[in-house]
Amino acid sequence: MADKLYLVTRADLSAGQQAVQAAHALQAFNIEFPQEARAWYDTSSTLALLVVPDEPGLARLFHKARRRGCVSEFREPDRGNELTALAIGPWGKSVVARLPLALAS
Repeated sequence: MADKLYLVTRADLSAGQQAVQAAHALQAFNIEFPQEARAWYDTSSTLALLVVPDEPGLARLFHKARRRGCVSEFREPDRGNELTALAIGPWGKSVVARLPLALAS
C-alpha cells in the first residue's frame, strides 16, 4: 500500500467541522484497518482532503468505496449520527478522482 489516503467530508459543513470530521474518519480508519494504516504511513503518509456536496453524496460514495476495499465512515453523534466523513484507502484513487479539494476557497 502506498500513495494517498483520501479523507472526504461534506461541503455543507463549516470549514472547522469539515476538518474535525475528517480527523474522526482518519482515526476510525487507523482503528479498523491497522495494518493498512501502518503500511500507508510507513510508505507515504500523504493525505488528500476532498469534499462532496452533502450527506446523500457521501453515502453514495461510501457504498461505492466499500465494494472496492477498505473505507471507514464517521457519524457525528452531536448531529443525530449524520454521516459526516469517510477515510478511503489508497486503492480508492479511482473512486475519488473527480472530487474537488475541501477548504479550497
